[in-house]
Amino acid sequence: MRIAIAILIGVHGIIHLFGFFKAFGISEFNAISQPISKPYGIFWFLTFLLFAFTVFLILAHSDYWFLSSYLALTISQVLIFNSWSDSKFGTIVNVIILMATIIGYSSFNFKNKIKEERRSLFENSHVSIHKKVLEESIIDLPPITQKWLIHSGIIGKELITNVFLVQELQLKMKPDQTNWNCGAAQQYFTTQPPAFNWNINTEMNPLLSIVGRDKFENGKGEMIIKLLSLIPVANAKNDNKVNQATLQRYLAEIVWFPTMSLSPYIKWEAIDEHSARATMEYKGTTGSGVFYFDKIGNFEKFVAMRYEDSKAIKPTEWTVTATKTEERNGIKIPVECKASWKLKDGEWTWLKLKITNIQYNVKEMPVADNALLSQVSK
Repeated sequence: MRIAIAILIGVHGIIHLFGFFKAFGISEFNAISQPISKPYGIFWFLTFLLFAFTVFLILAHSDYWFLSSYLALTISQVLIFNSWSDSKFGTIVNVIILMATIIGYSSFNFKNKIKEERRSLFENSHVSIHKKVLEESIIDLPPITQKWLIHSGIIGKELITNVFLVQELQLKMKPDQTNWNCGAAQQYFTTQPPAFNWNINTEMNPLLSIVGRDKFENGKGEMIIKLLSLIPVANAKNDNKVNQATLQRYLAEIVWFPTMSLSPYIKWEAIDEHSARATMEYKGTTGSGVFYFDKIGNFEKFVAMRYEDSKAIKPTEWTVTATKTEERNGIKIPVECKASWKLKDGEWTWLKLKITNIQYNVKEMPVADNALLSQVSK
């Protein structure tokens, strides 16, 4: 869609260049029968430059392309009104570009919202400088949890206080969907206090994209989904079911930063030699789930009874399964996972993810990648 809009704007801009050529006698422009004065010719040329600059910004994945596009559209429409009988159909193109520009502006606002939320999250987090995980730190945990933490390699490592990661995703929006939608996501975690902010871009088809943001903060969960960054599809918040479901998601995802398992907000209970239940309570919200490990201490899966959404009457069995484990930054973590719901008609695996980048204890809030959406098609 980005390329299609860039081509349309580029062609539209070139047409304005011919208006400049006609005004200065460089070339005939028969599409407009009326003469074009040189002062107006300058504006035709200026409009071409603005449209050309807009194309450059779009291809460079700049968030600010809508500014030059708005200005170009304004001048373009004035020129069209001035030669309405010959160029009135240019209004149709301007309307199409205007719609794309509005979507671009909405995308800019959505990204800014996420940036501000993450900045606040980063500023409110408390960093434990040079505090390391010792063997005696894990002695009170269930034996299988201890085996997991030792095998993961966190002993002697600093406590993880924040995490930034990038994911490649495959999603199925409905249980009967056959094809996977590709997406890309970024996520930022803090451990003191426990919180996360996650955003996603995915394309349903070449013309239809969806953005979303989930967050957990102050014990509360919130989910926003927008079509084309503009049209709200879901906005779930201020709901106990959402709060619990989001906390359980945070709990499941501590396998990416295992030192969080030592948090005073998480209590562990041994089940057998390969599993242990973790219960997390924070600011009035409580959730739990069972962690399963193999015989050497690799994380295998997390299972919890979790609400699918705020409309769900009962919680549903939700499973996150590790499909590939690798060492990143000196710590063994699941780098590829899948998530499934156990429905009446069978298991619905709705998500597959791959971590492409993960950073621990960053000193400054990572800058969001403006080309995130470009990863969707890869």
